[in-house]
Amino acid sequence: MINMPVVKVGIVAVSRDCFPEELSVNRRKALVAAYQEKYQAADIYECPVCIVESELHMVQALEDIKKEGCNALCVYLGNFGPEISETLLAKHFDGPSMFVAAAEESQNDLSDGRGDAYCGMLNASYNLKLRNIKAYIPEYPVGTAEECADMIHEFVPIARAVVGLQDLKIISFGPRPLNFLACNAPIKQLYNLGVEIEENSELDLFEAFQKHANDPRIPEVVADMAKELGSGNQKSEILPKLAQYELTLLDWIETHKGYRKYVAIAGKCWPAFQTQFGFVPCYVNSRLTGKGIPVSCEVDIYGALSEYIGTCVSEDAVTLLDINNSVPADMYAESIKGQFDYTHKDTFMGFHCGNTSSTKLSSCSMKYQKIMARALPEEVTQGTLEGDIAPGDITFFRLQSTADTKLRGYIAQGEVLPVATRSFGSIGVFAIPEMGRFYRHVLIEGNYPHHGAVAFGHFGKTIYEIFKFIGVEVEEIGFNQPKNMLYKTENPFM
Repeated sequence: MINMPVVKVGIVAVSRDCFPEELSVNRRKALVAAYQEKYQAADIYECPVCIVESELHMVQALEDIKKEGCNALCVYLGNFGPEISETLLAKHFDGPSMFVAAAEESQNDLSDGRGDAYCGMLNASYNLKLRNIKAYIPEYPVGTAEECADMIHEFVPIARAVVGLQDLKIISFGPRPLNFLACNAPIKQLYNLGVEIEENSELDLFEAFQKHANDPRIPEVVADMAKELGSGNQKSEILPKLAQYELTLLDWIETHKGYRKYVAIAGKCWPAFQTQFGFVPCYVNSRLTGKGIPVSCEVDIYGALSEYIGTCVSEDAVTLLDINNSVPADMYAESIKGQFDYTHKDTFMGFHCGNTSSTKLSSCSMKYQKIMARALPEEVTQGTLEGDIAPGDITFFRLQSTADTKLRGYIAQGEVLPVATRSFGSIGVFAIPEMGRFYRHVLIEGNYPHHGAVAFGHFGKTIYEIFKFIGVEVEEIGFNQPKNMLYKTENPFM
């Protein structure tokens, strides 16, 4: 996967000057050894310059980890720690920081070997709040070397998303289609997140596409498309135009990303797109998303933003789907009831025309867009990648600036069931525990649009922490609550 940062965590140990420095030195060494044994050593860097006891040590440590190319920081309390210097580490570090603390090691060494980092973490958190410093603190941030190594490993995808957002540009081609106010995008929150946006007309895109006619690279891209599609290549005549469009987008990214390192695209796909370009862009969108460059449909800017977060977290292709239609009662009775532990209301179908990567479909075919072809000549609606989404775990989520420009989000874990959809597009039968209540009291009550990002795996824990880190208030993060946990708007007498 391309288009995302590589994270390198600098581990800096701190020590209160009235505690033995050796505690922090030895515990840092044990932590690094545990991490290297369990995970890739390239993810971390052990700062050997000093144990931070003072502000001057803090400056030395920052210079060292910066020189070593660290873009994330772990402040490790080997003992109680110096609350001022350790929080200044996070304040002056240009990237996401986490704080973890060492647990005591043995009942046989609770005199000179006692570090009191359990207590020190409280003071660290208080000082972070005093200075308005954002830092990631794990759910239980005190542990053995092995446990703290696991905490750092869980921090890596959080850091990857945060670093990525700080260097992300979203390129949009619009405006939104008529009657798509649901995908409104108040851009103020993008700037608050540090994300840049470049908004273009689809006429600008069409001009660039025309300039790519007869591009000498087209045959090579066509061959790659044909190889990917295999027997599903049912519309081979459209591949040259699709290849021309893919090259147009890739070249646009290179010439327009400016000082930013990473890009996501919010693309236009209808209604005039088909008649002017002569195809629909769904398959190209799926290919770019499969490489790590998310492309949302219908100029959904926050959909593209959500997809990018999912890409950084999963290091895999994501997709953007309509929370689309209910599962027919006869399909539920025949293929789900008694075979899976879900009620009918726990299920729904997620769908889009054909934007999901071929790697996430059970099988795929290049087809025409059935809905659009009801009103247009079929030949200009070709270009969808269709097939049932492969069964497996998923996380359905979205980050959104709603109409009042407040940053909100939702996260729900579930799965795609191995049930034939008997329908068209990129589509799957989804099951999320308590989906019916979640649908009513989070999605509808929270005024979310019909688009949701899908990451292939269970990443709810990580995405929740990312949402908190980037500034979403906890009460604004919706999730599929269990039966015994009422939503604020849920009638208790139901």
